[in-house]
Amino acid sequence: MVSKQHWERVYQTKAADAVSWYREHLDTSLDLIAEALPDHEAAIIDIGGGEATLVDDLLAQGYRQLTVLDISTAAIEVAKQRLGHQAAQVMWLAADILQASLPEQHFDLWHDRALFHFLTTTEQRAAYVHQLTRALKPGGHVIIATFSLQGPEQCSGLDVLRYDAASLFHALGPRFDLIDSALELHRTPFGTTQSFTYCHCRLA
Repeated sequence: MVSKQHWERVYQTKAADAVSWYREHLDTSLDLIAEALPDHEAAIIDIGGGEATLVDDLLAQGYRQLTVLDISTAAIEVAKQRLGHQAAQVMWLAADILQASLPEQHFDLWHDRALFHFLTTTEQRAAYVHQLTRALKPGGHVIIATFSLQGPEQCSGLDVLRYDAASLFHALGPRFDLIDSALELHRTPFGTTQSFTYCHCRLA
C-alpha cells in the first residue's frame, strides 16, 4: 500500500462512480453481514470504506454502531456529504489501518472489500492482522474481499496480491476459523468484469 497522497489524489480527481471498484450496492457484503450479525446493535467497522455505499445501506437496515476507516480524508468527506445529517450517526476515522489507533476488543464485525490485496509485503500483512485481532471481540467476524486468482494484477496503478479462499484464509492466520467463502464477478463502471474472492471468518 502506498502513501496517503496517492489515495487523496485518486479521490480528489475521480467521481465516486468513476473508479473500477465502485458498486451501487455491495450485495455480497450485505448478505454476509446480515447472516453473521442479525443484531443491529452490533459494532461494525468498514476498513477502506471511503466513498463506498455500504454504510448507507447498513444505516437503512437499522445498524447503528458503525465506523468507517479510510486513509483518504477526501473519500470520507464525499461519503459524509452524501449521507447528510445521517453522517452524524457514524464514527469516521481518516487513518492508515496499519497505524490507526483502534479500541481493543470493540468490534463485532470487521469488513474489508479491496484493501487487503494492496498489502504486498509480509510486514504490512502482519501489521494488518495484528490490528484485526486486537480490535475484534472474541468470537467476532471478519468479512474480507480481494481480487481472486482470476482478478487484475494491478488496481489504481498499484500492484496487488490475488487470493483464492484457501490462501486468503491462510493469510489471516491460525486464530481464525473459516465460515464461508464465495466468488463475486464485479461489473465495473467501464463495462469490464473483475473477479473477487470473499471469505467470512470468525476469531476463535
